[in-house]
Amino acid sequence: MIRKTTIKDIKLIHKLLMVYGSKGELLPRPLSELYDHIRDFSVHIDGQTNILTGCCALQFCWEDLAEIRSLAVRPDYTGKGIGAGLVEAALSEAESFCIKEVFALTYQPEFFKKFGFKIINRSSLPLKIWADCILCVKFPDCDETAMMKKIRSR
Repeated sequence: MIRKTTIKDIKLIHKLLMVYGSKGELLPRPLSELYDHIRDFSVHIDGQTNILTGCCALQFCWEDLAEIRSLAVRPDYTGKGIGAGLVEAALSEAESFCIKEVFALTYQPEFFKKFGFKIINRSSLPLKIWADCILCVKFPDCDETAMMKKIRSR
């Protein structure tokens, strides 16, 4: 089941993001930032165990641009379509807000290609989105792939 995040989910999301952040596979987020952006997040909950198994945020950057970020699935739940479901939910939400383009910075470009994302040059993204990069341990030597998807108009 995919639903919007609640306050009770934030510490679990933080713990999940730290699993991948400690491996350098995504940018870890401070707990305070997760509370600040709670409305951006959706989570997947296992229907049988009620365990939070995945999370994804859709952050609005501009009137027609949003970013999929902090996509993570518990390692023991990967390969079950949870990540795909979270991305589809984020894209549907973007469409409901009339967003024209959604981008992602990722180490998994093949995964995002399945949803129609295309590799783009990072320099084509607005400078505004790079504010979080200063916090990254890899700054300024980013090795993520920038990808963009155009959303169909309503």
